[in-house]
Amino acid sequence: MSILDTPIARLDGTPGTMRDLTGGRPALLVNVASKCGLTPQYTALEALHAEYSPQGFTVVGLPCNQFGGQEPGTAEEIGEFCSATYGVTFPMAEKVEVNGPGRHPVYAALTDTEDEGGESGDVRWNFEKFVIDGEGTPVARFSPQVAPDDERVVATVRSTIA
Repeated sequence: MSILDTPIARLDGTPGTMRDLTGGRPALLVNVASKCGLTPQYTALEALHAEYSPQGFTVVGLPCNQFGGQEPGTAEEIGEFCSATYGVTFPMAEKVEVNGPGRHPVYAALTDTEDEGGESGDVRWNFEKFVIDGEGTPVARFSPQVAPDDERVVATVRSTIA
């Protein structure tokens, strides 16, 4: 089964699959949080989405409260914060767990992916990034500190839509 066939609801609670969120297109999947030092990455995530969405790419935010309780809000609060503060237009999933026994199946499939340093396994913090191709296959992983507009991320995005 592809990651794209994994059931996951939208932030507003609408049931669906990861394919519904990505539109079956290559995507950057990011576990996001509203009260993290890395939260300003929303700006670059939105810019990446705006630039590459017309070319068949999307960003998907997956809110997670597992790191320092930095995403404590309700779905409505998260949506309002993202829209009002960062103008987020990319799709957002329901709040998920990325590690531990409650790990969402999407992340169960993603965490075997190695980053540039050869690290795989548990997600280390908010804003860890995974690029998947249009079939849902993970093609790259970037640590939380790698900004969405980093040339390595952008080059990977471009390679998935080429």
